[in-house]
Amino acid sequence: MVQLQKVQPLDDAILEELGFSWHTDNDGSKYVSDELVTISTDEAEAYYEAVNAIYDMYAEAAEFVITNNLFFELGIPFNLVDAIKKSWENDVHWHLYGRFDLAGGIDGKPIKLIEFNADTPTGLFETALLQWAILKHNNMNDQMQFNNVYEAISDNFKRLITLFDDTDSFDERYDGWKILFSSMEGNSEEEATTRLLQQMATDAGFNTGFEYLQNTHFDENGVFDAHDNSYEYWFKLYPWEDIAIDEPELATILTNIMENQKAIIINPAYTLLFQSKGMMKILCDLFPDSPYLLKTSFEPLKGIKQVEKTVFGREGANTKVINADESIGAQNDGPYGNYKKVYQEYVDFAKDSQGVKYQAGVFFAYEACGLSFRKGGEIMDNMSKFVGHVIR
Repeated sequence: MVQLQKVQPLDDAILEELGFSWHTDNDGSKYVSDELVTISTDEAEAYYEAVNAIYDMYAEAAEFVITNNLFFELGIPFNLVDAIKKSWENDVHWHLYGRFDLAGGIDGKPIKLIEFNADTPTGLFETALLQWAILKHNNMNDQMQFNNVYEAISDNFKRLITLFDDTDSFDERYDGWKILFSSMEGNSEEEATTRLLQQMATDAGFNTGFEYLQNTHFDENGVFDAHDNSYEYWFKLYPWEDIAIDEPELATILTNIMENQKAIIINPAYTLLFQSKGMMKILCDLFPDSPYLLKTSFEPLKGIKQVEKTVFGREGANTKVINADESIGAQNDGPYGNYKKVYQEYVDFAKDSQGVKYQAGVFFAYEACGLSFRKGGEIMDNMSKFVGHVIR
């Protein structure tokens, strides 16, 4: 059973002062739980080791996909293949962050990979800032968490210049390059998250700017804000697959910008390989003995309970639980139904005393760096709640 500790929640005024405006869901319920999951130091260490191992497998699988031209199998849009290859070939295209969704790790259950959100920072603000704020609000400053997301991503910004380990030499190599941060106007959650990442980059020593995506423009000479200032790096909180499908001209321009070395785009295009849930089938082929992987196929699995997902999709949309007798259990509709399907062996999430289920999320920024949880039902969707943690 999941062990929980009751805490005094942050009130809405405090949350909004922190820049966190999405604190109340559409049904009026609070998005941030008034409980913390308590874990042991051994459990925290197990999450750390698992995520580092899984990321290494993803990197090896990406090389396999590119070498064997398996883009179609993963549902990768054809107009981003060149961008993926280009970004993979050069170390300057640095993967800034991603979040692994995991079952198990608590209540004695083994850790299993559910999926990798390699280019979508949902939960970043909550994991990096709110968990610490909850401890402070409850006079629990002496308590520990597995959570150094802010520092880890700040260091990763430095690696855009230094590459790999040598973040201390950032000042010696830094020559005034700038990063432009962009999100869609009108989405407060995405803007707050983007501005948080901008602050991390500023803390790392970069000159930064912010521009809404609608006002950002591009040509063969690079990326520009609304005032025609150019930037060497561009962070976009806009999924690569949406660029490929909804903005094909932009996909072509960005590929040309990369080929002409006019700007570096964060997260890089190759993270679309990681984002595709089809990669979990490739992982199973390459690493059949890994303890972290659930059997995954492009065809329905025979004789076992499984989950049908689309290769791209978010918040549990277009997800279906299929029982061993092929009857349908829980399912969610959504806008991603045209994407290719994958079928993943079912695994139950850990539960609390009320039967509520918990899914772990671990951020990765050069290494595993921060844990949080979501609680909900059979399928974690946009009504699931954020739950912080504390190490007991």
